[in-house]
Amino acid sequence: MQWGRSQQVSGLFENTQNYNLNPNLNANLLLFGGGTRVNQIRQNKFLLDAGKTNVEKVKNDLILQVVTAYLQVLNNQDQVKATQQQLEVANATLKREQALLDVGNKTLADISQAKSQSATTELNLTDAQNQLTIAYLTLGQLMEIQPPMTFKVQPPLVNEIENVKTAYVPNDIYKQAMETFPDIKLAWNYSKAAEKAVDVAKGGFFPQITFGGGLGSAYYYQFNASALRPNAPFGNQLTDNFGQFLSMGIQIPIFNGFSTRSNVRRAKITLQQRRTDETLAKNNLIKVINQAVADLNAAKSRYSSTQNAFQAQKDAFYVIDQRYNVGLVNSLDYSTAQTNRNRAEIDFILAKYDLIFRAKVIDYYLGRQITF
Repeated sequence: MQWGRSQQVSGLFENTQNYNLNPNLNANLLLFGGGTRVNQIRQNKFLLDAGKTNVEKVKNDLILQVVTAYLQVLNNQDQVKATQQQLEVANATLKREQALLDVGNKTLADISQAKSQSATTELNLTDAQNQLTIAYLTLGQLMEIQPPMTFKVQPPLVNEIENVKTAYVPNDIYKQAMETFPDIKLAWNYSKAAEKAVDVAKGGFFPQITFGGGLGSAYYYQFNASALRPNAPFGNQLTDNFGQFLSMGIQIPIFNGFSTRSNVRRAKITLQQRRTDETLAKNNLIKVINQAVADLNAAKSRYSSTQNAFQAQKDAFYVIDQRYNVGLVNSLDYSTAQTNRNRAEIDFILAKYDLIFRAKVIDYYLGRQITF
C-alpha cells in the first residue's frame, strides 16, 4: 500500500493511492550437495540410537544401585536382629553375675566385666540400628519415595544362597555382554556417528546443484484524487498476470578460508577419540567381568569359611557357657568367647549378602533381569 504525493510517468507529481499484490509459490530441491544431507540423516540416526542406549544404561545402573541398597537393608536388618540377641544374652549374663555376686560367689571384677560386655553390645545395637536407618534412607531416595519413609523391605522368598551359580567363564560372559551391554552399544553408536560426521564435513568440498520452480501473479490498483483511472478487476489481473518459472543453480566452493578442510580435520580427530572410547569400553568390560567372576568365587569361598567359623564359634561358646554355669570358666574367658561368637555371626551375615550381590552383578553383565 502506498499513498501520498509521488511522481508519475508523465513527470507530474500527484496525490495517489496505490495497492500492489504479488502472490507466489516457490519450491527448491537440492539435487547434489556432496552427500551432506544424506550423511547428516545417517549421523542423526546413530545419535538417536545412542540416546536410546544411554537411557538403557541409566536404567541398568539404577537397577544395580537399587539392588545394592536393597541387599544393604537386608544385611543391616540381620545385623540388628543378631545384635539384639547378643544384647539379650549379655543382659542375662549380667543379671546372673549380679545374683552370684549377691550370694558371694562372684567378685566385683566379674560383675564389671559383665557390665562392660552389656554396654558394648548395647552400643553395637545402636550402631546397627543407625546403619539400618541410613540404608533405608538410601534405598528410599533411589526409589524416589518422599519422607516419611514408612515402607519395609521383604527378604527373598527363596534361599538365594542355594541357587547361586558360580561356574562362569569370563570370555563367555564377555561375548554375551558385547551384544547386550549398553555401554558397548553406546560407544559403538557414537563411533558410527563420528564416521558420518567426517562424511558430512567432506561434503563441503563438493559443489551444490539446486533445481527450483514457482508460479505467481500480480494485482495493481491506483486511485488518483484528481481523476479516477480505470483499473482492471482483481480476478482478471490475477489471471492475466499469472506466470511460472524454472531455475537451476550451481554453487562451487573455490575458496572459503580453509574452513571445510579444518572441519574435516576436526571431525577426524573426534572420530579417533570416539574409536578410542569404544576400545576402552571393550577393554574395561573384559576387565570388570574378570574381576566380577573372581569376586564371585572369592565371595563363595568366604561364605563357606565364615559359615564354618560361625558354627565353630557357636559350638565353642556353648561349651564355655556350660562350663561357666558350673564355675569352671571365669568371666573374662566367657566374655571373650561371647565376643568371638558375635563377631563370627556378623562376618557370616556380611558374607551371605556379599555372595548374593556378586551373583547379581554377573546377571547384570549378562543382561538378565535382576529378580529375587
